[in-house]
Amino acid sequence: MSTSTRALELLGLLQSRRHWSGNELAHRLGVSRRTLRRDVSGLQELGYPITTTRGTGGGYQLGSGACLPPLVLNEDEAAAVVMGLQEIASGAHPASGDAAVSAMAKIVQVLPARIRRRIDSLRGVAVPQVASGGARITDVTSLTTVALACRDSEALDFTYRTHDGRVSERAVQPHRIVGVDRRLYLIAWDLDRADWRTFRIDRIGGPRRSGTRFSPRPLPGSDPVEYVRGRIRSVPPRYPIRATVGAPAELVRRQIAHYGTVEPVDEASCEVHLPADSLDWAAFCLGAIGAPLVVHGPPEAVDHMRGWGQRFVAGTEPEAP
Repeated sequence: MSTSTRALELLGLLQSRRHWSGNELAHRLGVSRRTLRRDVSGLQELGYPITTTRGTGGGYQLGSGACLPPLVLNEDEAAAVVMGLQEIASGAHPASGDAAVSAMAKIVQVLPARIRRRIDSLRGVAVPQVASGGARITDVTSLTTVALACRDSEALDFTYRTHDGRVSERAVQPHRIVGVDRRLYLIAWDLDRADWRTFRIDRIGGPRRSGTRFSPRPLPGSDPVEYVRGRIRSVPPRYPIRATVGAPAELVRRQIAHYGTVEPVDEASCEVHLPADSLDWAAFCLGAIGAPLVVHGPPEAVDHMRGWGQRFVAGTEPEAP
């Protein structure tokens, strides 16, 4: 084993357990105690805060330092870290989401291909559906490519699928990834249309960095999250759902939040307009209000929610003897 390889192995061992005796570490590495002490000194010179103690019960311990040194992760740990970052990046905390995307890009770009494939395959195993209808990140390699292109101000080519299924080739200058309502969006300058566009990350296919650098432009609007929300609202929804809810408008408005609009009918009822791409999400959103309601349209929404109701009623009927 070379010196550099042994140093990485030693670092991984120190990070995996709080305390190691000198004999244990030397045995695991297959070296003498003298070589072990020399390797530990080398890591200390690089800034790793390794504490050494002598005598009975002595040994080596990795403490916390003044700065963050490189970490050594095994395959299981790398997969766990990236999957955890995916949850944060697609969650409801935009500030944390930015940091998660940046951290994920740094980690994934140095992962072997076999670990990337493993992480992607794990996304479909025993993962509960998100009640709010958010789209999960299913391709960490694509997300990493987009994130690194944003970081390096490098033009990007990809295929894009719109909400109605149309597919087109796009050439853009990527500027910022933004988390909005448990989805990730790319804010980019579209080179063919000479204008700003937003793209849902989960609808981007086969992103390719072109190698062409660009000077970043000032982002449109002072708040990237509100800018993306405004663009989302400007797109005609797949299902413009309208319903009357038997509850005060203020109460329903707190439940619906920014997902739709609520207009009072009287003190005890209101009308809700809910643009949605998913009928399941809309049914859950309206049903979670916990008040009587009448769904007026569109017809697909009425049929869909009637089907939900029939299944729930059937599921509570006692079985015939």
